[in-house]
Amino acid sequence: MEMPLDRPAMTQLLRQWGSGDKAALDELMPIVYNQLHKLASRCMRAERPDNTLRATALVHEAYLRLIDSEVDWQDRVHFFAVSARLLRRILVDHAKANHRSKRGGGAEKIPLDEAVLVGPQSPTGLLELDLALEHLAAQDKRKSEIVELLCFGGLTYDETAAALHISPATVHRELQMARAWLHRELSRGTA
Repeated sequence: MEMPLDRPAMTQLLRQWGSGDKAALDELMPIVYNQLHKLASRCMRAERPDNTLRATALVHEAYLRLIDSEVDWQDRVHFFAVSARLLRRILVDHAKANHRSKRGGGAEKIPLDEAVLVGPQSPTGLLELDLALEHLAAQDKRKSEIVELLCFGGLTYDETAAALHISPATVHRELQMARAWLHRELSRGTA
């Protein structure tokens, strides 16, 4: 049974955990585990059926990295923004390892809408998207963060806006520009 996500209580637990209170971490984990599993399941839904990484393993890896992190947690949105980055990094690392093991498997091109809105269909598609997001971040970090938070983190426009200290309208506008930029990069194959 999933525990309700009481935002002020979760923020308080995050801050207590960040201050070293291990009891707060024990109380927090059942709450965030369910939410992280939902995010991981969403990320994994579009993966290849034969992918060796499963949502539960993705969550467990993220959990291990989170509990070892020394982050000054601000609130629930900050926690899930950091989690989104971790999930992306784990998926990319897994795809890179899988790609290396295949040694030269041809890269499959995927449309941006599939990559950004649905998720990558192959590890090489994820690698191309990750590289394109890195190039976008070099030119406009905030647009890259918006894509990451919405697509990998499952945050809403309002939560993304809060995490980045901008308005939801700005999130929408910059997401449209980021999609166009990523589409051009992925179409050219220069990502």
